Order: sequence, then C-alpha cells, then structure tokens
Amino acid sequence: MQLSDAENLSDLGRAVSDATILMHEAIARSAGLTGVDHKYLSLVLRQGPLTAGELSGETGLTTGAVTAMIDRLENRKLVSRQPDKTDRRKVLIVADKARAKKLFERSNQWLKAEVEKLISTYSKKEVQLIAGYLRASVGIMKAFTSELNNNAK
Repeated sequence: MQLSDAENLSDLGRAVSDATILMHEAIARSAGLTGVDHKYLSLVLRQGPLTAGELSGETGLTTGAVTAMIDRLENRKLVSRQPDKTDRRKVLIVADKARAKKLFERSNQWLKAEVEKLISTYSKKEVQLIAGYLRASVGIMKAFTSELNNNAK
C-alpha cells in the first residue's frame, strides 16, 4: 500500500518536530539550560518584553511555573524584571539580548550557515512555496495549541 502525499508530509512533519525538539534540548544543555527555559527565553527575545501573565497566556504554563522559569533565567542573568514605564503596576520580563546572543553564538552561527547553504539549493519560487507551507503550519499549530490550552483551563 502506498502512502498519500499528506501521509508522507505528516510523517516528515513529525520527523522535523522530533529533530527540532532534540536539537533544541542539545543546544539548551550545551548552554546549561533546560529545553523549556531555552524555548521560552527565545519567546521573550523575539516578542519583546512580556509580563509573566502574558508569558503564561502564550505558553499555557501556570503562573507559578512561569515565575519559576523566570527565576531560573534571571539567576543566569538572561532576563530581568523591570517595571513597565506606562503602567507601574506591571512588571515586564526583559531579555538580555547581548548575553543570550553570546551564550548561543556558536550553535546559532553553525546552524544559520547550514540552513543558508540548504536554502541556496532552491529556486526563489521554491523558497516562497516552502515559506508559505511553514507559515500555514505555524498557524495551524498555534491555533491547536491555543485550543488545548483553553480546554485545560
């Protein structure tokens, strides 16, 4: 029996997901972090300063788990808690971009070079097609994650 294109893509998607998790766990371990701390630091780096509540809402983690994670990252001086200048009642979690960049510089350089080498083997049209698929996949995963997080409450 031959697999359909969707089944083959689904299998490949799972393989990419597994490889991604294992790679990020290895990157995190090499930097002395847990995989979870590494990925949530990445969220704060990309999305800018966030409150603990916003981070909890984004991740689905309890506020207690978010507080513990922030404490661990703060102890490593990778984030700091800073008052919100527009609303003094809020405390923002702010990433130390320079420190995080230095911590992950070696792995990021190697990975970036390898990905750029791979992308260069595709035409512009193929890259656009792949990018469209990945954007749509991210949208599906975010919607599904949100649904699961909302059902868990």
